[in-house]
Amino acid sequence: MREIVSLHFGQAGCQTGSASWELFCLEHDVNPDGTMATDGKMADGRPAGADNDSFTTFFQESSSGKCVPRCVMVDLEPSVIDGIRNGEYKSLFNPDMMVTGKEDAANNFARGHYTVGKDISDTVMEKIRRTVEQCNVLQGFIIYHAVGGGTGSGLTALISELISVGYGRTNRFHFSTWPSPRIATAVVEPYNAIMTTHALLNHSDVSAVLDNEAIYDICRKNLDVERPGYTNLNRLVCQVISSLTASLRFSGALNMDIKEFQTNLVPYPRIHFMLSSYAPIISDRKATHETMAVNGITTAAFEPSNLMAKCDPRKGKYMACCLMYRGDVAPNDMTQAISLMRTKSQIRFVDWSPTGFKTGINSQAPKAVPGSGIAEVPRAVAMISNTTALSSVFERITAKFDEMYSKRAFVHWFVGEGMEESELSEAREDLACLERDYHDVQQDHMSADSVDGSFPQ
Repeated sequence: MREIVSLHFGQAGCQTGSASWELFCLEHDVNPDGTMATDGKMADGRPAGADNDSFTTFFQESSSGKCVPRCVMVDLEPSVIDGIRNGEYKSLFNPDMMVTGKEDAANNFARGHYTVGKDISDTVMEKIRRTVEQCNVLQGFIIYHAVGGGTGSGLTALISELISVGYGRTNRFHFSTWPSPRIATAVVEPYNAIMTTHALLNHSDVSAVLDNEAIYDICRKNLDVERPGYTNLNRLVCQVISSLTASLRFSGALNMDIKEFQTNLVPYPRIHFMLSSYAPIISDRKATHETMAVNGITTAAFEPSNLMAKCDPRKGKYMACCLMYRGDVAPNDMTQAISLMRTKSQIRFVDWSPTGFKTGINSQAPKAVPGSGIAEVPRAVAMISNTTALSSVFERITAKFDEMYSKRAFVHWFVGEGMEESELSEAREDLACLERDYHDVQQDHMSADSVDGSFPQ
């Protein structure tokens, strides 16, 4: 079986990870204490699934027969991981693979990268090495983090660099929570985000951009949750992550693995930031009134209001798009749905991408965590796409960065932790190059004879 190692950094990474493992346990019939269902029934009375080997992608079986997640959780501040240690799934995780520091990164990239984070980096890499050695065929790393915090930005960048050195050709798939247009949890978010993006350009293969504000709006509009909490947001995100890896774990008509995403979605190495969505996102109350046909859920996946980042793909062009169907989906229905999407004027592809769509079908129907407010449906689709519209996310962050950096506001906190001021300027220039790359890709007349005589790298 091909294994995936999950790495969770900072508060956002650990909380998203906790929600993901909750869903994975439900899908693989693993009880909260790590035991497999016995006598054909789960601890809550549900019938156990028949696919007994599927859990090995994310779980390893201990000598006592328990399923242990293949993951490492890291936070420089202990409260979030302590909450997981004492929560419902406290017996599931290996306590040795939870690493906490004694002092927080304090929303400071430099503290997470150069001082406090660097002190525990050797310990973290040792935990990762031990987890990897217990895999037969390592498929890749899925890394959960936020780019606006201290640990999620600085420590993730540091560990990503070390993974690039130690596990060079192994796939690295990042799920990154980005600063929202109007909701901010820290004043220095733009600095942290620019520095992390600079690192991700070199040390990530695919990065899915997530945005709390966009997911808040989905919860309010689709799930009728008036005041969504982080648990609601994380349970939505983990549906995309589950669909992404479903083909590795369950059988289907068209299987996909992590490497296929990179091959089909990334036209140039630097342009590897992805937009994601999931459909249908619907509450239990509304589910009985919906048909949920393949055409309908495919159309819903492309609606701007269902995207998990605040940008409008109608103002850009798609370079590539992956659609991962789950449940009762016939290949013919999928082909018809995609043919219908091609006729819509709002969905435009760049001229040099004639095929555009990569598809996968998995027979395992999606599941929803009880109490999450998401209805269990017979079929669903997760969409991950590479679109030039995503450049608006970078433009928003660089505009905020420029306002602060023009006055050198808050810079002394970063310099005081061992970082050089020139690193901020260098990272900002790298982001400007990335924005230009997106602009060049969108030009219809782009060719080998373009202005600088070369394509984006």
